[in-house]
Amino acid sequence: MTAGFPIDPLPHDPMPGCALPGTPLADALPGINACVHCGFCLQACPTYLNLEDENDSPRGRIFLMRSLLEGTVKPDDPSVQQHIDQCLGCRACEPVCPSGVPYGQLLEATRATLRESRPTPFIAQLILFVFARSWLLRPVMFFSRLLASTPIPTLCSGVKGRLGFAMAMLASTGRSIERGRYNPVSRGERGNVATLRGCVMDGLFNATNQATERVLKVNGYAIVRAPGQQCCGALHAHAGDLETARKLARRNIAAFEKSGAAFIAVNAAGCGAIMKEYGHLLEHDGEWHSRAIAVSSRVRDVSELLAAAGPRPGGALPIRVTYDAPCHLQHAQRVTEAPLTVLAAIPGLELVPLPDSDQCCGSAGIYNLIEPETSDAVLEPKLANIRNTRAPWVATGNPGCLMQIGAGLIRADISARSIHPIDLLDASYAAFGQ
Repeated sequence: MTAGFPIDPLPHDPMPGCALPGTPLADALPGINACVHCGFCLQACPTYLNLEDENDSPRGRIFLMRSLLEGTVKPDDPSVQQHIDQCLGCRACEPVCPSGVPYGQLLEATRATLRESRPTPFIAQLILFVFARSWLLRPVMFFSRLLASTPIPTLCSGVKGRLGFAMAMLASTGRSIERGRYNPVSRGERGNVATLRGCVMDGLFNATNQATERVLKVNGYAIVRAPGQQCCGALHAHAGDLETARKLARRNIAAFEKSGAAFIAVNAAGCGAIMKEYGHLLEHDGEWHSRAIAVSSRVRDVSELLAAAGPRPGGALPIRVTYDAPCHLQHAQRVTEAPLTVLAAIPGLELVPLPDSDQCCGSAGIYNLIEPETSDAVLEPKLANIRNTRAPWVATGNPGCLMQIGAGLIRADISARSIHPIDLLDASYAAFGQ
């Protein structure tokens, strides 16, 4: 029993002689068995490409997962923990897998199982604790915004280590595009939409949240409120804290059910990915499973809703932009064309192709704070590619990516800025006087 909600026990593990019966990893055995170790995932995996270690590939990690269940390696083995921890969870391996291995789910199950045999790093514990408690998250975000409005983050962005990068991330949140004001009125002919406010989006990118509602109205959607919504639970699920992720999911399901919205618009790729998978997260919860599936079926990335509506063109925005695809939008949600359709609706905008835009930027939730060296190694080639485009704007639809790339640009002294595609469309509509 957790927070007043019943949790059904996991089904009996079918693996004879399983070394970890009754664990999330044992329950994930069908997904592990789907892997035929073909190796198609190798060239898609950023940690394998950067670390050049088979154990840091999806195929290698799945072998370690099976070895844990067979008992040939132990959960407290430091090398096993290292290779699992170093996974970004970008899920770039999933689209190229001919066997349909649900690698993201396997990774979360493995981390949930390993949590029982080793302590979670303090910084991860702190972040997860705060994000699970809105009463604590709100003042943290308030003071973060206050700090971001001062020169301090920019001045400290050059400091080496995690502190310097964290300051650069904060500094990047204040570097958006100038836009005029307009007040769209919608007839709601395309249906009612509730928006996920999110944690970081609401706390540090509230202007983008407001822009999201405006551009949806311009394109015929009516906005309805969903009070009571919480953090989506993505950070907790990725870290293996599945119980907290489920608790947050239940609260969001209840909130969006009450909204009565036909669609739930999400402008953060990582949040959208887990919300679309609430059914899997609550698979063994008899009371909430069907409700989770129903809510998940209404979740859309905001670009999907806009692409379905056109979107309507706005005023001219004569700027050069390159687009970097967030991993959890492209690989997890398989949404690839909709963001490009949004950008294509902006008159005068020149879209410059970004080589390897499907490769992870190294943010991966809180990964850049837990595994900074590997995160930097993954980010470095992306920054080089951005520099070569000579585009002054890098569009990407996820707060972690916005800050990771934005911080990298600041520290590499590249003049380009990161921006959400919705902010560009909003600026175009403002120029048109919608």
